[in-house]
Amino acid sequence: MLLAQGEDFLKLFHEAEREAFHLEVQDTYETPEESEPFRRFLEDEHDDYEWFRPWLDHIRATTARGVAVNRARVVTEPHTDYTRFAKSVARFNVEAGEDVRYLPRHLIDDSDLTADDWWLFDDAVLGFTVFERSGRWAGAAVTTDRRIVEFARTVKERVWSSAVPLAGYSEQ
Repeated sequence: MLLAQGEDFLKLFHEAEREAFHLEVQDTYETPEESEPFRRFLEDEHDDYEWFRPWLDHIRATTARGVAVNRARVVTEPHTDYTRFAKSVARFNVEAGEDVRYLPRHLIDDSDLTADDWWLFDDAVLGFTVFERSGRWAGAAVTTDRRIVEFARTVKERVWSSAVPLAGYSEQ
């Protein structure tokens, strides 16, 4: 596996021709980049979301090329504070062109998932999300191993077929 960071990670999106799919299975993330926006969310303070603009611009550019960007979040109910935060900003992801869907964790067996988050590009290139101990995103461990990619593709199909689009999802 190769660790793709920064521009090397973004290059995976530039090279995608059909789809960039992201599976999220954690209920809480502690990335330093989101700590202040997350605090503002918890304190019900105003946020101009400028911190999110680079990602949203990246998604707009990707989807403008005709590449679908799909994100499935497997979440525990009731939601953690972080899940509530992520759901509150997901509307910007959708406005930028992402299809964001939710699957309540109790509706899928853990053995039908992976323990890690990942990106799958064109069902051929898989990048496992790597975080440092501090919670900072460190990049993606990329593989094209057919067996691993095929397993991820199977998980993707299983999750995506049961997940509910953001607009129709409400915590049970």
